[in-house]
Amino acid sequence: MKLYGSLASPYVRKLRVLIAEKQLQVEFVVLPSAADARVATLNPLGKLPVLQRDDGSTMFDSPVIAEYLDSFTAPALIPHGGEARWQVLAWQALADGILDATVARMLEGRRPPELQSTDARTHQEGKVARAIAFAQQQLGDGAWLVEDRFSLADIALTTALEYVDFRYPHAWRLAHPRLANWLLHAAARPSFAATQPPT
Repeated sequence: MKLYGSLASPYVRKLRVLIAEKQLQVEFVVLPSAADARVATLNPLGKLPVLQRDDGSTMFDSPVIAEYLDSFTAPALIPHGGEARWQVLAWQALADGILDATVARMLEGRRPPELQSTDARTHQEGKVARAIAFAQQQLGDGAWLVEDRFSLADIALTTALEYVDFRYPHAWRLAHPRLANWLLHAAARPSFAATQPPT
């Protein structure tokens, strides 16, 4: 199998961490961006990441690919059923929402200055702030987010918070020290260290 994506994409990084944690044999093919001409041949939506399976068929986007890759080996990082499954998927949705807002804010800042909207950036920043506050409120007392065992929930939230630091650095830790401490613990795993985006 091949995973196509860019080194800076947090959606790609989420999958790379999952692949590393499960020790799967997946070749990572670096494409500089979704604008690469090959992307449209792999995904009609023209988006990364894309997983190309051994039979040549492709899968997208990151939640679907994560579920597919998780099915190969134990232990499952996405529980197969019950309340734990819904909790993990809910954390992933929150984390992906943080990523979506951070990406939108970044893209707004890349528009020509005369076309940029302060209101649009503020709107996305509000989403990030509310989501980070919600994440701290939902933290339990354990080391991990769901059933006190490492799961896709931890991969998704760690990736999201570190992407905020990468593309929208600000002092969110001051208001959310419990979440900051949780991130410090989670991000120490080798799979996160090995997939840091280029600076």
